[in-house]
Amino acid sequence: MKRFMHEARALSRGQMSHPILDVARDVDRFFMEASPIHETMPRLASILNQMHIPFAIAGAMAANAHGHKRMTADVDILIRREDLQRFKAEHIGRGWIDKFEGSRNFKDATTSVNVDTLIVGDFPGDRLPKPVAFPAPETVSVPDDLGVPIIKLETFLELKLASGMTTPHRPRDLDDVIQLIQINRLPLDFSERLNRYVAGKYREM
Repeated sequence: MKRFMHEARALSRGQMSHPILDVARDVDRFFMEASPIHETMPRLASILNQMHIPFAIAGAMAANAHGHKRMTADVDILIRREDLQRFKAEHIGRGWIDKFEGSRNFKDATTSVNVDTLIVGDFPGDRLPKPVAFPAPETVSVPDDLGVPIIKLETFLELKLASGMTTPHRPRDLDDVIQLIQINRLPLDFSERLNRYVAGKYREM
């Protein structure tokens, strides 16, 4: 990482165009909270609040809110299926674009940021029935510094663990758990706050 940033600064001093420099600029914007994602998220939150639609930010942006700082290319939201349909009925074609007909996901027409949805009642990971499902957002969210609802840490860990346990091709989920345990200095007995289905995996992590 240090070598990458050194090369990027060298390119910047020379006013050169280079993929490394472009990535470095994207990194800077993201961690200064000035990226397209940081533009999309509050605008979407404002619309959903105006429509009285319960939701919670999940995915990498929730990980960031809980201290695990990493980049992402999209916004994940926890939402009910009927509320997603209501949002799309009013706003697709008015600043937001459907990914394709029948898709759960959509895109910000202004920033081109993708919005991926986690549907209440569906199951994480392999999507097969299990003791952990996507819960109602209003029951598992806490506000961030701007008042945007973020999925709370214990629920976030439950969902990440359930996903990682059932989808071996997604090691990122379990890595997120490890990083959040370390960053938040979570104790072994934090497992008592988690669903029993994932508690053992938490202790292993």
